[in-house]
Parts: sequence; structure tokens; C-alpha cells
Amino acid sequence: MTSPLEQRQSGVLLHLTSLPGPFKHGVLGAEALQFIDQIVEGGYRIWQFLPLGPTHSHGSPYESLSSSAGNPDLIDLRVAEQKGWLTEKDIQRVIQGDLPLATARAKAALSFWQEAESNHELCEKIKSFRQENEAWLEDYALFASLKAVHGGMPWWHWPKDLRDHKPAALKAASHTLLAHIHQVIFEQFLFAEQWQSIKEYAESRGVQLFGDLPIYVAHDSSDVWANREFFTVNDEGLCDEVAGVPPDYFSETGQRWGNPLYLWDKMLDSGFHWWVERVRLQMKRMHMLRIDHFRGLEAYWAIPGHREDGIEGEWRKAPGDELLQALQDTFGQLPLIAEDLGMITEEVHVLRKKFKLPGMKILQFAFGGGADNPYLPHQHSYDMVTYTGTHDNDTTMGWWQSASDGEHQHLKDYFGITDEAMPWTMIRAALVSPAILAIIPMQDLLELDTTARFNTPGTLDNNWCWRMQAMPETDAKCWTYSKPLNELYGRV
Repeated sequence: MTSPLEQRQSGVLLHLTSLPGPFKHGVLGAEALQFIDQIVEGGYRIWQFLPLGPTHSHGSPYESLSSSAGNPDLIDLRVAEQKGWLTEKDIQRVIQGDLPLATARAKAALSFWQEAESNHELCEKIKSFRQENEAWLEDYALFASLKAVHGGMPWWHWPKDLRDHKPAALKAASHTLLAHIHQVIFEQFLFAEQWQSIKEYAESRGVQLFGDLPIYVAHDSSDVWANREFFTVNDEGLCDEVAGVPPDYFSETGQRWGNPLYLWDKMLDSGFHWWVERVRLQMKRMHMLRIDHFRGLEAYWAIPGHREDGIEGEWRKAPGDELLQALQDTFGQLPLIAEDLGMITEEVHVLRKKFKLPGMKILQFAFGGGADNPYLPHQHSYDMVTYTGTHDNDTTMGWWQSASDGEHQHLKDYFGITDEAMPWTMIRAALVSPAILAIIPMQDLLELDTTARFNTPGTLDNNWCWRMQAMPETDAKCWTYSKPLNELYGRV
């Protein structure tokens, strides 16, 4: 399969939870395969989605319990029924909401491990899976089990010996919590099997999977709990400083993300082993990756831990050059896209270009100013990925309906259009752009307004929950309009 960064192509942005289907959100099942078929009909060859890790209660995929684990809520339990680990009645109860997902997975896990006792082939597959993922799997399985037994409390509130990762305490807990640990390993094994099936099907249709790698990991995660030596947490497990960004386009008060910062000197001394292993796993799953908040690899915004916003802080240098060199030495030319939005310095551009990483251009940022706006299509270059908008933007229709008179007039003058031409004028502009890749959010292809917005940065409510109610038909406008445009602009 051709490298996604060597050929002019286009893709669709749709997170897996937004797929339609019988469960409360999309899963790694038949609907995912059907969606691959449909984007091919539209002339698209890339499917982009958000991080896949297990989320906290707020549901943000950028705040995961593990940067390596798969979200067990994405597992298609219909496979467990086919394997005989669950009954048809179990599946119907899950669909109706009478049987919690975690309970259904626990029941399936019990049957799975019972089968493994007498099934040599299955037993060997599990053994191989555990060995291949030893860098993170056992730590995460114990972490998830300890969180469950402690009522979901963050790890810094656990008993001291468990909080501090003492070997004797961990050994005792591993024995006591063996059943739950086995459930977690079953979930990760099944996630990996289902994901591999989707990847192989995508490859058979000429579609490449475009994942997302958050630059930081959650404070309450197995990553930080098991690797405290690499993060800015004190002896009590708390953060004296946290990650975020200063005031920008998205927020007048900046954003306090709350993630621990990296102890970059210790990362450097280790040869960036933790980062290398993290990227290695994602490269097995994906054909390409977006590095979220790429500018943090050149310099990062350090916020005092007591602050509730991002106004107060300072920029500090990061060893992005050394990190990217270590990754390139390991993996060769990196199929990475740099999310270089916000306050970007010349040093960030130099770092991105040194490693030949495409940056991002967002068309919703292009209008209302002058001809020198770098987001206008005529300012784009080959080493870019252009978007109408991202998961953090309003939909293009929502943006257009709330845009200022100046933005309206600028866009109309630029393209020579009337109101009725949206959002396809913006979609056309993304596809005609000189950028190597063009990515269109599914909400824009469906011409949806702001009610379909996926996330509003700096807010907690009504995010990450938009979902397609039904799969568009093969002859739907979103595909029949797209294909000739993709052909016209050389993206097929």
C-alpha cells in the first residue's frame, strides 16, 4: 500500500463512537466495515478518528486511563455471542440497557478463560498477545483492577504501598484481583483481534487508518502510575505543575488540561524508551498518526498546579529534535502529521520541516482578514493536511450560520458563492488545496449544523456524544457529490 504521505489523497474524519448500530455508541463491528465501503464509494481513501483508549467518565478520548490500551466499550459483543461466550439474550439485554457493558464483558471473559484451559491454540494466542504487549498490558490490567476495587478513586488516593507501586503490594494485589485482571486482558485481547480485522479489511479496500496520538497522558492513568520517574508528580502523586496552553483562538483564559508534564531529561537519558514503545504500538494499529499539540515537542506551557486556567504559566524548551530523531532511527521515515495550530513559532515550523512532517490548515480559520491569512487555500503548500474543520471546531454549517458579516463577505468574495452553496464550497476548497491530504468531517459531508458539533474546547457538557443515526446509502449525496470532486482534483 502506498504511503499516505506520498500520494495526493483525501479522507473522512469520524470517530468510532459516532458509527450507527444497535449499541449505545459505535463499536468495532460490521458498521465499521460498511463505513469503509462507503467512503471508498465517495472517492476517499483515508479514515481518521480520535484516540482509542479507555476514557474517564467525561468521555474525552484525549484523557485516557491508558495511552496504549483499547477502549473496551468499543468491543463488538456480537462476536462474543458468535463464539458462545454470551447468549443472544445477553446481547439483547445490553442493547436494551438492562445488562451493563462491564457485566456482560465479565461474563464473556469467564467463558473465554474456561475455553482457553482446554483450547491449546487459543491459549497460545493469549500467551503471545501478553508477550507482545508486555510493555504496558500487565501494568494496565492491574491498574484497572485496582481502580475497580477502590471505587474508581484516582491512584494517588490508594493505600500508600499501592500508590507508590511497591513490588510486595503489587504481587499481593495481583493474586487477590486475578479474576478481574483476566477480564481486562480478555478485553484487550478481543479489542486487538477486532481492530486487526478492521485494519485488514481497510487494506483490502485500499483505505488507510489515520489515528491520533495525544502528546500528554492523563494524570490518573496507568502510564503515570507505573512510570512516575518520567512525569512531574511529587511523592504524594500530585502535580505541582500541569500542561495546558495560554489564551488563544479557542479560549480567552487559555486551557488548563491538568496532565502531568514530562521530565524530559529522564526521558532523554532512557533513550526515550517509553515514547518509542508507545509509538510502536500505535504504528502497528495505524497507517499514519497525528501528534496532538505538536508545538509542545519544541516548547511547552507549564502551569502552576493550583491554577484553574491557563493564563499563568511559562514556556520551556522540550527535546523534540532528539525525540523525533530517536523515533526516526527506530521506525524510519515517520508517517506523522503535526497538529501545529495555535501559537506557533518559527522554531516549531523548523522542527516540523526537518523531519518532513505535514502540518495542518483549517479553512474555518481562513476568513475575515486579509489575503495573507495562512489558512486561505492559496497559502497552502504540499506539506500540509487541510481540513474544513476538526473535532474541536463547529461543523462548517454551524460555523457559517454564526460567522460575522465580515467573514461571510470575505468568503463570498473569495469563492464567488451564495449562501446556498455551503458547506460544499468549503469541502471543494479543501479538496482543491495543494495540500497532500484533505480531510472532511462526516458532519460536513452530511451538511449538519452546530447541533452535530463533537467537542467544544474548555467545556465539559455535551461533548464526544454526536452519532450518526443511520449509515448513509451508497447513493447518498455525501458520496455522489464527493467522488467527482475527488476525481476532478486528483485525489483518487
